[in-house]
Amino acid sequence: MKTSQYWQKHFAENLKKERIDWDLQPNLTKKQRSTILKSLQAWQLGETSDGMHLIAASKKHAEKTNDPAFLEAIYLFIKEEQKHGENLGKYLDRLQEPRIKSDWGDGLFRKVRYFNTNMELWTLAVITVESTAQLFYQSLKEATTCKLLKQICTDILIDEAYHISFQFERLSMITKDKSPTSKLIRYWLYWFFYFSTITVVYIAHRKLFRAGGNNYNRYYRKMKLKFDKTIQRLFRPKSSVYQSKLKWEQIEL
Repeated sequence: MKTSQYWQKHFAENLKKERIDWDLQPNLTKKQRSTILKSLQAWQLGETSDGMHLIAASKKHAEKTNDPAFLEAIYLFIKEEQKHGENLGKYLDRLQEPRIKSDWGDGLFRKVRYFNTNMELWTLAVITVESTAQLFYQSLKEATTCKLLKQICTDILIDEAYHISFQFERLSMITKDKSPTSKLIRYWLYWFFYFSTITVVYIAHRKLFRAGGNNYNRYYRKMKLKFDKTIQRLFRPKSSVYQSKLKWEQIEL
């Protein structure tokens, strides 16, 4: 289990890394542009949140756990998400396409966030959204032949892997001392939230997911594997049988 100081240092150093060659220009076919544009605009908007509600929840949690470095890590985590939004925005600018101001999916998620000051729920939500983001950006990367867009997606994918680890470790800390009954209730609530959310995401962006090689069955299997490796892992023993099951599922994918 890594410390908040570790994550604070990681995010600070990672923000300095530049993995995108902005001398490249967008190179999309008309069909590719039509396929990805609406989803690209929606996710660009989603990546631009100021994070004020997450910061409020993190501040309460940091004070409760006497872990001020966690709040600093969250500030940097949000900056990294905003970096993603700005890079996607720069790409839209080069396409001469607008950065949209509203989207029904983003609006729904923002309304849910506004009423949430609980760190556990925030962490669950972030793990879920970041897991769908991994598959979204991989699909976006595969849906076109544009080298610039592929570099943008790769940069985001590298960051997202660390984001999930960061949030998973925090959720593990929050739930580790809960009673068996409490854990059972949490498992089913987490399960419902996770699979409801990923279904909504697929419906909203199915055109792009399919273009990136992920029909619903393939999308669901990949998202189920991510659930097993994160949320479900909190509630199952690390037995050799369970670990073997995860390896075989990964091979099948």
